[in-house]
Amino acid sequence: MTSIYLIRHAEAEGNLYRIAQGQYNSILTDRGWRQVAALARRFADISVDAVYSSDLYRTCATASAIYKPKGLPLHRDPALREICVGVWEQKTWGEIARESPEQLEYFTHQLHLWHVEGAETPVQVRDRVLAAVRAIAAENDGKTVAVFCHGCAIRILLATLQGIPLEELGTTPHGDNTAVSLLQGDGEHLAVLWRDDNSHLRTPEFLAGEGGAHANALEPGLYFEPLRLPEEQALLDRALAEAGAAPGGPAQPVLVGRRLSDGRGVGLVRFDPAREETDGRGWVDLLWIDADSRRRGYGTQLLGQAVAYYRHRSRSALRTAGPAELPFFRRRGFVPAGEPDILEKNIGYDPEFLSETAHTL
Repeated sequence: MTSIYLIRHAEAEGNLYRIAQGQYNSILTDRGWRQVAALARRFADISVDAVYSSDLYRTCATASAIYKPKGLPLHRDPALREICVGVWEQKTWGEIARESPEQLEYFTHQLHLWHVEGAETPVQVRDRVLAAVRAIAAENDGKTVAVFCHGCAIRILLATLQGIPLEELGTTPHGDNTAVSLLQGDGEHLAVLWRDDNSHLRTPEFLAGEGGAHANALEPGLYFEPLRLPEEQALLDRALAEAGAAPGGPAQPVLVGRRLSDGRGVGLVRFDPAREETDGRGWVDLLWIDADSRRRGYGTQLLGQAVAYYRHRSRSALRTAGPAELPFFRRRGFVPAGEPDILEKNIGYDPEFLSETAHTL
């Protein structure tokens, strides 16, 4: 008889920035690392004999909550990966909602009807994850193991083990980041003793670090396009004026966040290629949200676009300057860079958690 703690990964960039992660790699957020610490406290006095994980960065990093304190090796298995969402991967949920509203509705509520180009089917996910977990149970007879996996894959697996058909998957819970479920059985017969427990995230120690709202749904969601010139010059000038900068200025890459309902630009982020070339880091020159669209998570989504933009350019650090903008960035993981009014955020991958076979964001 094997006991399996089935654990979802901690909060990752895709969760926070509202980007479809699928089988692409994204790093954990600062909140995600606090969840890892909470998970480590939960399992401090629980005996674990082996730790398994999908080979994606966010699960391997989360698994460090158990394998590192207990001095265990990490067994990586690509069969435990999240569902591949095909052409949706690395798109924002706002963009997906704009392009494929019907398929997004299926993905959220009727997964058995969902299909997009290049994606796995739910049946394929069910079969590979179930086979992997059964093999782990058989290999560890009489032992206790921890298995780190992903939200959609876990939901499909738990429903299968509980005898719930894919057609009814939408009626089942979706576990939070680092939610824990307990399975027990042998290689062929596994039972769900309990599921989706996140009590370690409700302790005073963890809650003391919580501040403000966190993105946890498909909305609010924006889609992003380059600034349209000359018709949107006034939008950029207004953003510059509110930031205390002169209008116009040199041509720099600008992404506009657009509201799904009417396409109106409600925020923008501007990059600084000159500074990037000078010091090899990514630079956010301006990040602005229209006053009537603030406190909806849009600024965080704009920051996510900056992270993706510079990571594609092989930058491992992101910087910003300007005291008026510092509180926003400080709350999102930026720290003083050793220069006045300049903050920096590490956006690089730790090689310890990076699989050579997984795509990077």
